[in-house]
Amino acid sequence: MRMENPASEFDDFDSLVQQYRPRVLRFLFASLRDMDLAESLAQDCFWNAFRSRGTFRGDCSVNTWLMRIAVNLVRNHTKSRRFQFWKRIQNTDNGELREWPDRRISPEQNASIRQQVQSVWEATRTLSDRQRTVFLLRYLEDLDVAEIAQSTGLTENSVKVHLFRAVRGIRKRLGASQ
Repeated sequence: MRMENPASEFDDFDSLVQQYRPRVLRFLFASLRDMDLAESLAQDCFWNAFRSRGTFRGDCSVNTWLMRIAVNLVRNHTKSRRFQFWKRIQNTDNGELREWPDRRISPEQNASIRQQVQSVWEATRTLSDRQRTVFLLRYLEDLDVAEIAQSTGLTENSVKVHLFRAVRGIRKRLGASQ
C-alpha cells in the first residue's frame, strides 16, 4: 500500500521516534555491545532520518528504512580507526542487556537461560560482520528475509546464505563449548 506522500509519516516525528527507538536501540546495542555508543548511534539514526525524511519514497516500511540507516551507522562506525583502537584495548564485555526479573521462573532457570544467552552472544562475536548483522536482524528484531535484504542492501538469496552460515557457525560454536 503506497501513500501519495510517504514523507507524511514523518509529520509527527516525536511519535515515530517513540515507536521505533526501542527496536533501533536494541539492534545497535546487540551489534556493538556498548550501551552508550548504541544510544549515541540511535540518536544519529533518527537525526539522519529526520534530515532526509523528504527523500523517503515509501518503497519500504519506515521500520526497514530506519534499520537500513542503523546498519549503515554500525558499518561506518566499525570501519573507523577510533573504533578499532578501542576494540583492541577495551574489554567488549562491558555490559549486558537490560534485564527485568521474571517471577514465573526459578532463579536456577533464570541463571541457565542467562548462561545460554551469554553463550549465543559470545558465539556471535565469531561471525563475520554481515553474518552477525543478518543474524541480529532476523532473530533479535524479527525481520523477515525481504526486510533484511532491504535494510542491508543485500539480495534475498545473499541474506539466506549469510543467515544459514551464521546459524551453522553459532550451532557449531555452541556444540563445541558443551
